[in-house]
Order: sequence, then structure tokens, then C-alpha cells
Amino acid sequence: MKSLRNSVQLIGRLGQDPEVKTTTTGKKLATFSLATSDKFKRSDGEKGEDTQWHQIVVWGKLVSIVESYLKKGQEVALEGKLVHRSYEIEGERRYITEVNVNEMLMLGGKKES
Repeated sequence: MKSLRNSVQLIGRLGQDPEVKTTTTGKKLATFSLATSDKFKRSDGEKGEDTQWHQIVVWGKLVSIVESYLKKGQEVALEGKLVHRSYEIEGERRYITEVNVNEMLMLGGKKES
């Protein structure tokens, strides 16, 4: 059985076009935000929606697929692991949680407006 430790599965839509970067060691990575939404009915009968935003990081062979095919608004399913890290900007320590992707599946097209 595949390890369930630190495993995340999300289906959502890209919040922006992916940004592809190259590290100082020559490795390529792609980053983008992903919106996941849950629809529910409020106690007064009105429909509601709760949207969560996730920061996504893709490494390795999947970067070329992300770079070539993914655009803002597209729906994707992905599986990965949570990574917490910190960095410093102008002397201020900042913290971020990201999903490092292991597998990805493109779903449907861009959301119709």
C-alpha cells in the first residue's frame, strides 16, 4: 500500500499561469496557486461556497508538462506532500506551506465565464 504519511490530494483550478524558474543548481521548478472550493447550503437555505488557496510546487519531468499545457483557470487533480518552510525578506522571517506534487492529471478545460 502506498504510504499515507504526509499525502495530499487536491482537485482545483489554477489561480494564475504557472511560473517556471531554474534554481542555481540548474533544476527547473514550476509554481502556481490552486483554488479548491466546497459548496454547501446555509441554515437559511441559501447556497454558499468556501474557497481555499494552495501554493503548488512542481519539480522534475512534470515541469515541462506544466509549462506547455497549464494555464490560469484550468482544472487539475494532483497528489503530493505538504512542505513547510521559511525564508527571510528584508530581515523579516516569513513562513509558507506548499504542496510538492508527485502526480498530476489535467481535467477538463478552462472554466467558462
